[in-house]
Amino acid sequence: MYEDYQQYSTDENFNIAYKKVKRIKGFYSHLKIYVIINILIIIASINGEIFGDHIHIRDGGLFSWHTYSTAVFWGIGLLAHALSVFGQDLFFSDDWEERKIQEYMKKQEDKNKWE
Repeated sequence: MYEDYQQYSTDENFNIAYKKVKRIKGFYSHLKIYVIINILIIIASINGEIFGDHIHIRDGGLFSWHTYSTAVFWGIGLLAHALSVFGQDLFFSDDWEERKIQEYMKKQEDKNKWE
């Protein structure tokens, strides 16, 4: 892998693509940790005393603001991370408009074919 990177390291397009892939990989790692930690927080809120004599469900643990506050505020940060990585590509890629035009032209062509 490292030899392949050295071979292409002088190619500017490769370097841009490599950095983009690393940023995307970093975002997905962030997303994975976000999901795991928030699942653990929810489970901990539901199970009040997991190491006690018995496991019991707290009153309102699942419906408490404290259960989800971390997910909400961390989610805002995660959304900012997604926007920094994907930018406009998150909703509309560079060729989105062209693909949509082609799609509607094909639909119109098919519709006219049967009339």
